[in-house]
Amino acid sequence: MARDVLCEVRNCVFWEQGNLCSAEEIYVVSNQVEEVYHSEETDCKTFEPKQ
Repeated sequence: MARDVLCEVRNCVFWEQGNLCSAEEIYVVSNQVEEVYHSEETDCKTFEPKQ
């Protein structure tokens, strides 16, 4: 399992200094088809915008 999860989405509540993700779990899904071949075909459902 990954020890460090990197994230550059600074307006996410889980974003931390150094582009680290502080979420306890990460949920990534396909945004188009069942089988994907490029990261652009995925979405992070863990994202929550900062208020």
